[in-house]
Amino acid sequence: MQYRLLGRTGLYVSEICLGTMTFGGAGFWKVIGDLDIDAATELVKTAFDGGVNFFDTADVYSEGQSEVILGKALVQLGLPRDEVTIATKVRERLGNTPNQVGLSRHHILNGIDRSLKRLQVDYIDLYQVHGFDPLTPIEETLSTLDDVITAGKVRYIGLCNFSAWQIMKALAIADKYHWHRFESVQAYYSLAGRDLEREITPLAQDQQLSILPWSPLAGGLLSGKFQREKDNPTGARRTTFDFPPVDLERTYKIIDVLQPIAQSHNCSVARISLAWLLSRNYVTSVIIGAKSVEQLRDNLIAAELKLTDDELTAIDEVSRLPVEYPQWMLNYQAQERSPGGSRPPS
Repeated sequence: MQYRLLGRTGLYVSEICLGTMTFGGAGFWKVIGDLDIDAATELVKTAFDGGVNFFDTADVYSEGQSEVILGKALVQLGLPRDEVTIATKVRERLGNTPNQVGLSRHHILNGIDRSLKRLQVDYIDLYQVHGFDPLTPIEETLSTLDDVITAGKVRYIGLCNFSAWQIMKALAIADKYHWHRFESVQAYYSLAGRDLEREITPLAQDQQLSILPWSPLAGGLLSGKFQREKDNPTGARRTTFDFPPVDLERTYKIIDVLQPIAQSHNCSVARISLAWLLSRNYVTSVIIGAKSVEQLRDNLIAAELKLTDDELTAIDEVSRLPVEYPQWMLNYQAQERSPGGSRPPS
């Protein structure tokens, strides 16, 4: 397992992060996973033994049960607190009253204390806002997050599912008031969904933000279980929860290219898909979910797999986004002003 720095910080996190959305199974979340404490503890142990020091959850997963189970697993295993990086989130609705949702000072301060209690820890390493809140001023959100860091309840902050302009506005406001800034962007990113590359990955590179892809296998479509003109596999998440949205025909074309590459490496399509993400220098850690130890071990090995230049080129070509405006105009105008581009006439 290799480790990469989180944003502009000095904190190293493993290239693979164990996501815990499969822990619990309360309410709606049962369609994603319903692992109990024993199964979850086995996954956490397998991940840690494989070099994973990064674990991601959220207060909303299984209505809080994911945090509870992760906390119990860490305690039962006796893992040293300073050797694990725990990430959780706040924003989503956790009750029926008006203030049990969003990024208000009220909801964040209540949320952090409840997450600490469920996880049985004194601090959260990475506290992430789970999405944008159009009703709460970003200044209120950022000042509150700065306060929870000052109080010692949180070490670093990150964001999830923002658009590029929202990220840049938040960074600018944090800089203006000398508040702690977001260090990471958790977002959907896979071979079947490379939309992040239009605006957010260039922004992340420019501002030294970590990219933490969620659903790197497109909800299981890139696991190798799904093939063109075959029935959906029994028990697969996509069979009952068709998310995130993808262009299915385009995805099957990608899988057609991935399969022979996987065969040449004697490994799964899933491992190739994860290795491609880890080949991107702006990706810090890929968040994987698992329902079994076998699935987890297969995914962990992706960190060791190095694709050849020819393989990367083939995968890039079949999955590349169509160029949209203004990018095609920017590319055209940059020809003379790009490093190595044409020179002005003498």
